[in-house]
Amino acid sequence: MLATMQRRCFAVTARRLAAYKDKAGGILFTPGPLSTTQTVREAMMVDYGSRDSIFVSAVKEMREGVLKAAGVDGKEYTCIPMQGSGSMGVEAVCSTMIPHNGKIVIFRNGAYGDRMKNICTKLGINVVFYDGEEDRPIDMDKARALLAQHPDANMVSIVHCETSTGVMNPITELREAINTHCPNALYFIDAMSSFGGVQIDCAGLSVDALVSSSNKCVQGVPGFSIVLVKRSALARCEGICRSYTLDLVSQDQGLNKSGQFNNTPPVQVIMAFRQALRELDAEGGVPAREARYHRNQQIVTEGMKEIGFELYLDDSKPSFGHIITSFKFPTDPNWDFEAFYNQLNDRGFVIYPGKAAKAPCFRIGHIGDILPEDSEALLVAVKEVLENMNIKLR
Repeated sequence: MLATMQRRCFAVTARRLAAYKDKAGGILFTPGPLSTTQTVREAMMVDYGSRDSIFVSAVKEMREGVLKAAGVDGKEYTCIPMQGSGSMGVEAVCSTMIPHNGKIVIFRNGAYGDRMKNICTKLGINVVFYDGEEDRPIDMDKARALLAQHPDANMVSIVHCETSTGVMNPITELREAINTHCPNALYFIDAMSSFGGVQIDCAGLSVDALVSSSNKCVQGVPGFSIVLVKRSALARCEGICRSYTLDLVSQDQGLNKSGQFNNTPPVQVIMAFRQALRELDAEGGVPAREARYHRNQQIVTEGMKEIGFELYLDDSKPSFGHIITSFKFPTDPNWDFEAFYNQLNDRGFVIYPGKAAKAPCFRIGHIGDILPEDSEALLVAVKEVLENMNIKLR
């Protein structure tokens, strides 16, 4: 195994490894916030007023850039940036687009499906909850049966990439089931960690609402959520919102009329996101970025399995995604995740704790400003740390 690893990582020199250690904050193998380019960070170095014409122009370019990344027509869809975290975007959709006394069917197989349920429950929305297994995609036979019981549902939602484990859910098959059993329901996709890094046919799937975040695959920094909404669906929602600050209709109207947010916008974050969108376009758009992320995932997954780690998900299934990968804790008596994490961190490689409920795991993300050679370097660092901890996995 040592010889194989040496061949795999032949280009990872001691000088290169030292460079990761010297990088402030290290390189983030996380699902977001994630590593960004220097040019994205530099875009935040100039202060603009929220009513400055340069900033207003940047907001317009940013909204159009999101539509381009989604592959949709601005006549059919609108991009509504909402201040705050991605979860605030989810809450904005549920609060604005589900009528009072309405019903949502939530398909859940991880922590972020749970979060959506909690949001809707807090808002007083009637929730029908599919509670699936976290180590596999939703079961479409069960999904169809559940939808058939609720033809009056106002909205059906799903998390595309369940970041707690990395499993990818079948958004195309679910749309087909909605068309059959709940044809009047809005289709809402939580694409928090997939938008910009996975090709999603929003128009073809007739997605009514999609939410992501500025600090995910577009490779911006945290500060606002991206809400993509079908105009025809939004037109039916005026007066519904249960929140003053999370009203999508009001925010969209203000942005369309004057380019202004209803409340103070995260100016520097938006300038950084505009730059990130430009860089996404320069890379070759979503297909090229998806290919890079997929290569990162292949290198890490194959290398970690070679070292002796066990995957939490079945990598032979189409639901095994390339956004983030969960690895089970080893059974070696010397294993200590905190020590493993800290020693990798000391070398400039930041990974992520697990969020799976069924088994102790840790996660390695493949998104952000990470290149295949960075993934190779991570494997060398992992091997060094295991040797230092006297852990033998094979």
